[in-house]
Amino acid sequence: MSTTNFSEQELIRREKLAKIQTAGIDPFPAALYPVNIHSVDIKNKYTEEQKEQFTNLCVAGRIMSINDKGKVFFIKIQDSKGIIQLYVKRDDICPQEDHSFWDNIIKHGLDLGDIIGCTGYAFITKTGETSIHAQTITLLTKSLKPLPVVKRDEEGNIFDAVTDPEFRYRQRYADLIINPSVKEIFVKRTIIINTIREFLNTQGALEVDTPVLQSIPGGAAARPFTTHHNALDVPFYLRIANELYLKRLIVGGFDWVYEFSRNFRNEGMDRTHNPEFTVLEWYTAYKDYIWMMEITEQLIEKIAITLHGSTEVLLGDKTIDFKAPFRRISIHDAIKENTGIDVSNLDESGLRAVCKDLKIDVPPTIGMGKLIDEIFGATSEHIYIQPTFIIDYPVEMSPLTKKHRSKSGLVERFELMVNGKELANAYSELNDPIDQRERFEEQVKLMERGDDEAMFIDYDFLRALEYGMPPTAGIGIGIDRLCMMMTNQASIQDVLLFPQMRPEKFEE
Repeated sequence: MSTTNFSEQELIRREKLAKIQTAGIDPFPAALYPVNIHSVDIKNKYTEEQKEQFTNLCVAGRIMSINDKGKVFFIKIQDSKGIIQLYVKRDDICPQEDHSFWDNIIKHGLDLGDIIGCTGYAFITKTGETSIHAQTITLLTKSLKPLPVVKRDEEGNIFDAVTDPEFRYRQRYADLIINPSVKEIFVKRTIIINTIREFLNTQGALEVDTPVLQSIPGGAAARPFTTHHNALDVPFYLRIANELYLKRLIVGGFDWVYEFSRNFRNEGMDRTHNPEFTVLEWYTAYKDYIWMMEITEQLIEKIAITLHGSTEVLLGDKTIDFKAPFRRISIHDAIKENTGIDVSNLDESGLRAVCKDLKIDVPPTIGMGKLIDEIFGATSEHIYIQPTFIIDYPVEMSPLTKKHRSKSGLVERFELMVNGKELANAYSELNDPIDQRERFEEQVKLMERGDDEAMFIDYDFLRALEYGMPPTAGIGIGIDRLCMMMTNQASIQDVLLFPQMRPEKFEE
């Protein structure tokens, strides 16, 4: 790469790199560095009475500030747990007759962003700050690119963070360095996932893996990403859902299976949608959607308490209470509650007339199910801020769902709405192979009308059902949206380490 592409600061750092190497010091050593403690443990546990326990410390981290006092440097480093100050005195780390290391590294070689190691002992400075008195300093990695400038107080806490999303999402590695609160979001994401695993495993569920590359993109109504398998010379699809594979396992004799599924849908992007996302799906034999509502309430309530110590969670300017039980209302009643219109007995032309009256623009390619979905989305979805189960959907909306046991034309399905957004989707699963075939055939008709989100017929799945699937309840929970709600984030990009973005152009 030409040096003309480097900034002035980057050129200076490369000059320092060359001088360090000329001095015989490796700025990228491969040797093991024996870290034995983190910053937070020193700052939280050190006392003068216990100082003997804090004498042979070995820490490592990234330089976040340097205060040059001549023969003494105060350097603050950030490790994975926090920030701690190093007291670095020339005569303590260099032999009296040889100050070359001090001059080449400490005085003229270090920059913000460099990663260093330090051995020494803990003490409290005259200003009352718990610090490490350095006995050795080791350069572990020379940083060649300056970190973005952020403003910090005397404690090292950021009070003027870098907020530009274009920078933060493209350069998440730098975002994590300079905005420690971002790391906390992803720590909480892991806690959420671990809490779910513990809950399900305790209940007797079995975690499994199913294919990402699929010959039939089944299990949801969505537009897939298409690829090609060269050896077989056939098209393949990135999975839009793992539902049909998990149901195959129920056919095979497992009672309860779950998977954290990485799904891909070739659709739009906004603050709540990313083309690559994570969904938790589980399927449980001999259960129905009523049981599923109860177990889902228990799980979501447990996550809130584990993360926040309370069922109440702050989300923007709202307080969401995840204490079970949640409200339940049918989709027809929800639309009627919010519009005064009863759509339960309308045919397609009647539904289109309602859309016209409500000024909802709908394409001619969609059928009755999606028309009701459009009406609900435009008039009602945003109303349900507190956790609410929207239940008992029209059969046209749910090609994989068992027909309602007592209400003609409906299926046993719910969507969990929180803060005006769908968080979960669940069914009493359709296990009648004849009915399932007919539902798939209706989807083909919609596809022929131009609906590019209609489902394919999965003949192997039909064959599996013909062997017999027991009564089963299934659910899909959007993990990214759940993390948004539990960590008070307004955008899905803020809970994805590397959200999808338009490719960046680099200069050669």
